[in-house]
Amino acid sequence: RPARILIVDDQRQNRDLLEIMLSQEGFVLLTAVRGDEALAIVAQQPPDLILLDVMMPGMDGYQVAAMIKGDLATRHIPIIMVTALHDSNARMLGLRAGVDDFLSRPVDRAELLVRVRNLLRLKA
Repeated sequence: RPARILIVDDQRQNRDLLEIMLSQEGFVLLTAVRGDEALAIVAQQPPDLILLDVMMPGMDGYQVAAMIKGDLATRHIPIIMVTALHDSNARMLGLRAGVDDFLSRPVDRAELLVRVRNLLRLKA
């Protein structure tokens, strides 16, 4: 079956761009605008991988990642944090929350596809 990828970002243009980059690869793409919406999707129909924005209103990406990785039922889902933040503190916060990998904005399509495929292969 095709891998299911959840894209979580409060900015529509960011979600759309990731969807365009991934749409021709045969993945089933799901989207969420907020952290609580992402957690509801993960609980109902767990994806195979999550692309997660850091800066969102309400619950930020670190909190979402920590909740997913803190749950035995979902901790195996790989999370790639997509961020414009380039400082090491932001990455350390992500690693502490359980994030598996990082992508910096602007996102390079080739890098995105390699990172997604690598994590999906490791999960399998």
